[in-house]
Amino acid sequence: MAPPVAKAKPVVHEAHGDRRVDDFAWIRDRDDPDVLALLQAENAYTEAVTAPLDGLRTALFDEIRSRVVETDLSVATRKDGWWYFGRTVEGLDYPIFCRVPVDGAGRDPSVPLGSDAADADLSAAPPPLEHWPDEEVLLDENALAEGHPYLSVGDLEVSPGHRLLAYTVDRSGDERYALHVRDLAAGGETGPVVEDVSYGVAWADDERTLFYTRPDHANRPYQVWRRRIDGPLSEDELVLEEPDERFTVGVRRTKDGAYVVVESHSKVTSEAHVVPAGRPTEALRLTAARRQDVEYLLEHHGGHFLFLTNDDAVDFRLMAAPEQSPGREHWREVVPERAGVRLQGVDVFRRHLACYERVDGSARIRIVPLPDAPSWEGPLPAGELVPGAEQPSTFWGGDNPEFDSAVLRYEYSSLVTPRTVFDLDMAAFVSSGREPVRRKRQRVLGGYDPGAYRTERRWATASDGTRVPISLVRRADTPLDGSAPCLLYGYGAYEISIDPVFSSIRLSLLDRGAVFAIAHVRGGGEMGRRWYEDGKLLAKPHTFTDFLACGDVLVGECVVDGARLVARGGSAGGLLMGAVANLAPERFRAVVAEVPFVDCLTTMLDESLPLTVTEYEEWGNPGADAEVYAVMRSYSPYDNVHPARYPDVLATAGLEDPRVGYWEPAKWVQRLRRADPEAQVLLKTELQAGHGGPSGRYDAWRDEAFVIAFVLRAMELAPAT
Repeated sequence: MAPPVAKAKPVVHEAHGDRRVDDFAWIRDRDDPDVLALLQAENAYTEAVTAPLDGLRTALFDEIRSRVVETDLSVATRKDGWWYFGRTVEGLDYPIFCRVPVDGAGRDPSVPLGSDAADADLSAAPPPLEHWPDEEVLLDENALAEGHPYLSVGDLEVSPGHRLLAYTVDRSGDERYALHVRDLAAGGETGPVVEDVSYGVAWADDERTLFYTRPDHANRPYQVWRRRIDGPLSEDELVLEEPDERFTVGVRRTKDGAYVVVESHSKVTSEAHVVPAGRPTEALRLTAARRQDVEYLLEHHGGHFLFLTNDDAVDFRLMAAPEQSPGREHWREVVPERAGVRLQGVDVFRRHLACYERVDGSARIRIVPLPDAPSWEGPLPAGELVPGAEQPSTFWGGDNPEFDSAVLRYEYSSLVTPRTVFDLDMAAFVSSGREPVRRKRQRVLGGYDPGAYRTERRWATASDGTRVPISLVRRADTPLDGSAPCLLYGYGAYEISIDPVFSSIRLSLLDRGAVFAIAHVRGGGEMGRRWYEDGKLLAKPHTFTDFLACGDVLVGECVVDGARLVARGGSAGGLLMGAVANLAPERFRAVVAEVPFVDCLTTMLDESLPLTVTEYEEWGNPGADAEVYAVMRSYSPYDNVHPARYPDVLATAGLEDPRVGYWEPAKWVQRLRRADPEAQVLLKTELQAGHGGPSGRYDAWRDEAFVIAFVLRAMELAPAT
């Protein structure tokens, strides 16, 4: 079966004296019936070409499903007089959110009936088939999804008195939501549905006032509104509009519930306004005015605002100021910047701070004790580090809604250790070194033995001498002697760290003899703020050369088989895939590029698209700056496809994707086929989904089985057909 050939309708783009001809610009017009026909033809071609893998895909899906405890219960979280938790049920795609009242004994509903141990380790517990007495279903996403091919719940916020639930629903994948309010006491919905909202909702203390955000034409959250939930929509009040198109807005409550926070932030600059949660009709009050390239995240504690900021601190520090005079001139340093330590977040409790740090590519947690009434006038104690285990591994904060709690919930994982939930008594830990209590480790069915696998950290040297970390995992009996195939994953943008976390799905690769590796390239956040800055704007090419260096060291040191090296990345990581395929097509046997940002230059020249003005501080503005244009022109994957022997390519797209237009991968695959008719270049478009692909878990597993089958075939690990 021949691949689809799109009609050539040349369009000329000119900027800064440069001329580009785009034969496939017309594919962006989704109202053109030929566009849908082309995408359907691409899907049919992909399905036909991969039909010999049908049996493998089915086997992979069955493997993936067989490892999952499909009927399961999350560890319950206590908030005031309630326990909140989530259920999943075999055969159902989506979670069910529930709660039960706290009884006199304070029993935890995630502990099986018959046991009263609130700190029980649930790792080996059987699937909880029974329902706890007085269990109340807050939201069943399966009921919301009935009759709809796609469902995403964006926000889920219970009111301060636990009587009402605000939630937002997207049923297309375009990330424009509808806001609903459910009366948990009376049952059923209350008030009208607010259509066309964005991320972020926050309740006021009166449980009648609700703040929410709206998007503009480019899907940028740019307005914050205040409404009385029992009033008509016409009476909703606009409380803030962000005119600067680089900025988006958000809304939330502080951890202690004292304030509603309205935030404006670009990629590198931020500011926050506040209104007392008990007096929500007051005007917003600015805390600290924005200053270009200065970020801060605001919290509140005991009459003071806390600011996690990079103001005069590359890797961030924590500042404090009285709530009545929060301007920068009143800031006092309470957690100083430390060399080589990126302070990524601070969770605020009445008697402790949990500081989330990153050092030398690894995440960790530091517990800092607070006095009964902190003055916030000077540096706090250094605190104590929560102990870890193997390297590489990672920590992240769990659900910690109670300001007055002395217990920190956090999670831990590595490439061989399944996701594990811990509770840490912070006071006992700081005073006497008490160990955290393991509450639950992700159960992996089928006899998974972590001891049968090996993980390690290696380092590559980039072209400019920079050391780049690599995280690897394999079966213990898979040799690192240059004979095993490898899947190398990369991202490298927005200061996002691709941490070494466990995946039961990945076992289908490892158990067939493959090595999995993560290239922690510049542009991500693994090695601190400068690591991010050295992989963006004019320095963006470092992301690509870092990835190639990681592949080179794995092959050059005879760790993996260079003839069976496969690369994978998505979104901004898809741009990485396209760039390295152009720079060194001979290095990879195949490339998987999911919703890839491959036509980045054309997109960044078009201010009408969602992924443009707000992204200038990440990629640069090629329309206004000739140097930015030249650098982006040099790496833009679509613009640099050239005659060469390319690797096989699997690209994916979402027709409703508001972040990376479906036309980018659709155009790219056409140009790749022109450049190398021998390469197998496939496009798979979700016609009823957005950036994240299918929304239901079973469809997501089928989607992953499809990708893994493609990878295994490229690695020559697929069974003969």
